[in-house]
Amino acid sequence: EDIWPWLVQIGYQRGGMYSYDWLDRLFGFLNRPSSNTILPEFQQLAVGDMIPWGHGDFLTVKALQPNHALVLELNAHGMDWVWQFGLYPVDVNRTRLVTRGIERTPTSIPLRLGMLATEPAAFIMTTRMLFGVKRRAEALRRSRAE
Repeated sequence: EDIWPWLVQIGYQRGGMYSYDWLDRLFGFLNRPSSNTILPEFQQLAVGDMIPWGHGDFLTVKALQPNHALVLELNAHGMDWVWQFGLYPVDVNRTRLVTRGIERTPTSIPLRLGMLATEPAAFIMTTRMLFGVKRRAEALRRSRAE
C-alpha cells in the first residue's frame, strides 16, 4: 500500500518518473520534477486509461490489480512496448517491486540500432526509478506510522 500510489500516478504532467528528472526533462518525459507527495487527483486508474508519456504519446493501462500488478502499453513511432510492474510481498514489512519491459522494435536497421543504443540508458533510468519509488514508499510508510 506504500508503493502502489507512486505507480498509479507516474507519467507526464502527473507524478513524474522518479528517476533522473533532468534527463527525463531533457528527453521530454517530464515538464517538472517528479512528485515527492501522493497526488490524490491521479490515484484512480482503470484498464483503458491513457497516461501521458512525454509530448503527444500515451501509455495505455492494459491490466491492473491494485497493490499487485500494473501493465502499461505504448504503441508509437513504429514500436510496441509493454511495461509491467509486479508487487510481491516478501514478509509483513517488505515488498519486492519488479519491473520488466518487452518491445517489438521497428524492422528497419537504423531504427533497430537506435533501440539497441538506448538499452543501457533505459537500464540506468529504470534502476534509478526503482530506487526513487523505494525512497518515496519508505517515507510514506514512516509518515503513516507517525
